Amino acid sequence: MGNSFELDDVDRFTAGTIGPRGQRVFYIQAVAGAEVVSLRLEKQQVLALADYLAGVLDDLPQPSDAAAVESDLIEPVIAEWVVGNIGVAYAESDDRVVLWADELLEADEHDDAPDVDQGTARFRISRPLVAAFILQARELAAAGRPPCPYCGRPLDGDGSWCSCHN
Repeated sequence: MGNSFELDDVDRFTAGTIGPRGQRVFYIQAVAGAEVVSLRLEKQQVLALADYLAGVLDDLPQPSDAAAVESDLIEPVIAEWVVGNIGVAYAESDDRVVLWADELLEADEHDDAPDVDQGTARFRISRPLVAAFILQARELAAAGRPPCPYCGRPLDGDGSWCSCHN
């Protein structure tokens, strides 16, 4: 299925979207040297990742330096695959947050083929880059459609209606 990636010294880690409000597609992008890896996620995954990473950083000393972060995605954005599972760890030995993601496989893609190669990605990211990512991901989510006060799903394009009102 998808390719696998291992970036041990990430220079840039960002979240971004493509498309108009209400139809945006969310991505995370990691860059190490000339290698650019873009992965597609759901908005909720990006927000959950940002919140989890914030909790990880809360348990660690503040980084001594701030990251100057380029927030735009590097074009062209071509998703390697869609993210299913995401995991996070902290590598104290080199003061890096380690993020790994597994490709989302459709049930029928691997039911009959046990040898399907699932794409994986592992990124080792500095704490200043993680802190900048958290801010950026939260800004992206806030720029979207407001949530319905009853069900939490995004309201329609003009922000006034949700299907749960029926």
